[in-house]
This record gives sequence, C-alpha cells and structure tokens, in this order.
Amino acid sequence: MTWEPELDELRRREELAERLGGPDKIERQHHFGKLTVRERLERIVDEGTLWEVGKTAGVARYDEHGALVEFTPSNFVYGIAELDGRPAVVSGDDFTVRGGSNDASISAKREASEAIAAEMRLPHVRLLDGMSGGGSVKTIEQAGRTYIPVLPGWDTVVDHLNIAPSVSLVLGSVAGFGAARAVASHYSVMVRDTSQMMIAGPALVEQAGLGSVTKEELGHSDIHTRNGAIDDAVDSEVEAFERAVHFLSYLPTSVDELPPVEQSDDDVGRRDAWLSDAVPRNPRQAYDMRAIVSAVVDADSFFEIGCEWGTSVIGGLARLAGVPVAVFAENPMMYGGGWTADSSRKLSRLIDLASLFKLPLVHFEDCPGFLIGKQSEQDATIRYGTEALVALQHAEVPYATVVVRKAFGVAGAANRKPGSESMRFAWPSGDWGSLPLEGGLEVAYKADLAASDDPEGLKHEITERLNRLRSPHRSAEFYEIEQIIDPLDTRPVLCDWIRLARRTLQPGRPAWGYRP
Repeated sequence: MTWEPELDELRRREELAERLGGPDKIERQHHFGKLTVRERLERIVDEGTLWEVGKTAGVARYDEHGALVEFTPSNFVYGIAELDGRPAVVSGDDFTVRGGSNDASISAKREASEAIAAEMRLPHVRLLDGMSGGGSVKTIEQAGRTYIPVLPGWDTVVDHLNIAPSVSLVLGSVAGFGAARAVASHYSVMVRDTSQMMIAGPALVEQAGLGSVTKEELGHSDIHTRNGAIDDAVDSEVEAFERAVHFLSYLPTSVDELPPVEQSDDDVGRRDAWLSDAVPRNPRQAYDMRAIVSAVVDADSFFEIGCEWGTSVIGGLARLAGVPVAVFAENPMMYGGGWTADSSRKLSRLIDLASLFKLPLVHFEDCPGFLIGKQSEQDATIRYGTEALVALQHAEVPYATVVVRKAFGVAGAANRKPGSESMRFAWPSGDWGSLPLEGGLEVAYKADLAASDDPEGLKHEITERLNRLRSPHRSAEFYEIEQIIDPLDTRPVLCDWIRLARRTLQPGRPAWGYRP
C-alpha cells in the first residue's frame, strides 16, 4: 500500500484550481484587456519563487460515495515570493469566480494573507479585482440570514501599515471593501482603461435615486488620481507591476531594517552648469522644478508619487549617493508653488511614509505661502497645511532644505523642522519674509501711498529701497540662514549631508503611525 491515490487526488485538485473559473470566464477576462490572477502573479514575482498557500481551498461537490465531482477554487490566490530578490507576500482576487466576492470562501485566505504579511513582517502587494472579500446579496440566501457589517481582518490591514510596505494595484472594477483595501496602503496604482474604483457600483447608485451612471463615470482613474484616493495611473498591468517593484526598491522589508543602499555610478561631485541660471530673476516667472530635483539626486532615481493631484507640491522618492530619501518641492508652475489643501494632504502622507521607513527628507523650497482666496478658505487649507507642518515636526528623520527661491508665510516656515537643527542651504536667488514684497508693500505703506501726489512713483521708490535690503546675504550675516551655496554645489553638498544623516538613522516603529 502506498499514498499514491492521495497524491493523485492532490495533483487533481491543484490542476482544477489552476483552471480558475473555467475557459469561458478566462476568455471574458482577456476580452476586457485583463490578465487572470495567475498570469498576474507570474508577471510580478521573480520566476520560480512563488510559494502558494491554500491552493486547493474552494467549494467542492461530492457524489453519494464521497467522490469529488465538482470543484470551484477559491477566488483569492496568495503566497510568499521574491520581488527583485526580496521576500514579499503577494495576493490577488480571481474575478473569474463570482467577481471576487465573498460567495466563494475568500475571507479565510484573504485574512490569512494579511496576517502572514504582518507576522512575517513582509511587504504586501495586493492585486485587486472585484469585491475583494465583500459579500453580495446572494450571500443572504446562502447563509440563511442577514449579517451586521464587519470588516474581517481590517485590524491586521491597519497594523501592517506600521510594520512593512503595503502596495495596492487596482486592476479591474473594485468596489466596497476592495476600494477600502486599495487606499489602505502606502502606494496605490490604477490601470487607466481597464480598472475602476468606487464605493458602490452603478446599480446601487441608480437604486439610490442618484441617476444612471457607468463604472467609468463613477470610478475612472482620472477621478481618483486627481482627488488623491489613488496615487498613480499607468497604461498596462505590466507597467503597474513594474511601478510596485520600483516603489518597494526604496523601502526596507520592514520597520526593523533601514532602507537598502544601492551602488550608484553617478558622481557625487557632479555639478550641472545649467543650474546657475535655472531660476529666473523675475520672481513672477515660473521654471521647471522637476528638472532641478532630477539634476541633483542620483541620475534616473526620482520616483514621483501623486503627480496628478495636489499639483502645487511635487513629491516622491529618490536616492543621493545611493541612499534612499523622500523629496518634496513646491511647483512654481502651479499656483506659484502655494500650498493648497490637496498639496498639504499629499505632503503629510509623504512625510509619514518617510518617518515610518526612515527616509531622510529633502525639501527644495520655492514657497510663497498658503494659496489665498475664497476657495482656499472653503477648502480648509489652513487646517490641512497645519497638519502637514505637524507631520513634519513629528517626523523622526533628518531634514535638509535647499531654498531655491521663495520662503514666505506659515507654509514657508517648512524650511526647517521645528525643534531641530535641520540643515538649510540657500541659493543666491533665495527670497523670504512674512509676506512677499510685491503683495505686502501696498498693505504696509497704504497710508503713505494714499497721501502721495504720485503713488506709483512712491511705490517704485519704496520698492527700490526695500530691494536693497532683501539680499539673502544680509540674512546670512545674522545666521538666519546657515549657508548660501552656488547652485552647482547642491548635489555635492547634499551627498555629503546624506552620508552623515544616514549614520543617525535607527530602525523601528515611530511614535506616530502612518495615516493613509
């Protein structure tokens, strides 16, 4: 007697699991330009490294003799694999089986994937497509009862945010609990023409008397990458996989480690001559801040996050001398770089990410202050801007600022981390104060201008007088700015700083957790 019959049964069940929802459902998945869950796993993990867990879980039907006659695999597949040589948990919904809903015994495997990622302290990459564990109305008949809403395993999802990197890729129509899981991550991506994300689908929206809408009208990537619910959008699933792996390359496996340092071939002493003239003399003239950031950090290392929302602030990850850092900069091409409610929210998330995974922060500043006006007041800009400043004070990482041009008002005070002797460097184009001279002059000298026979002439005279006093060198005399540097020296100076800053980093969970 051998165990060959049982082994044959195992192989048979594994083969049935690999059929997913059957040929018709697989063809339908491909018809809509989407890969199946197993094709996705094959594309994203390093070849041959997937250790699948629970492959033969599913719904079975037996004959009167106890023989298996039908098997529908669970519509959730997960395992531990390597991504670019580093371990991670990777999980995915199988939309070919009941649209990824809870009707196919998904909950136990999904909860297990979250728990293993937390307990093993590994990154988790979620491939979302469907309800992602939410139930359908059909569940009522199957269970013989209704149930009060709960979010099984949600506590683990939240806990994992403060343990290891979490990435969500929205690869199909995701609603309800699936949408919540998408945004409960450190980085999220949608595929432009084949994915949608929504709280509830078109049928429920119409039933609620809110009109007839399509999935695209509710949850196209253009909507969610511009409102900040999703970080980025790409054109294909393969590109989404590449973005996920690229994002993870800047981060440690968990908070128990420091971010990995890569060997960089980019000369730390590189001095790009065009930086000397990068900032126009006209303070109202815009310029390309992204080009400046990309020129200073290691070549091709700037990984921008959230480029379509909060656009007056640019943020992302990069490397200096091979050391991962978080970078943000005001964007003079959008609202002159003024902080809006959305850009402040985006900045808070980036600062929290940096603090959690011990990424030193680098700020390229050209900040005229908070964006002002009626809309800014209605958007509660002061609240969200203050939240970003609080996040900056809580950040448990070294901080360096390069004042490229403006630093005005409350938001402009982000040139320094409160309570810290953070490093500050200024270009000769640096210009700062409580209010920009161009707007504050009329207020400060209102009475003089009103009494003058030649207000325009007086205004010009006052402007010339004040301009002689606004040189950054005068501030340096009083040690109000530590160092004025040649723009060409920005990369060498920051690379020297990062070597010292790296020595101060200690792995571990910060006192203030990550807020998605």
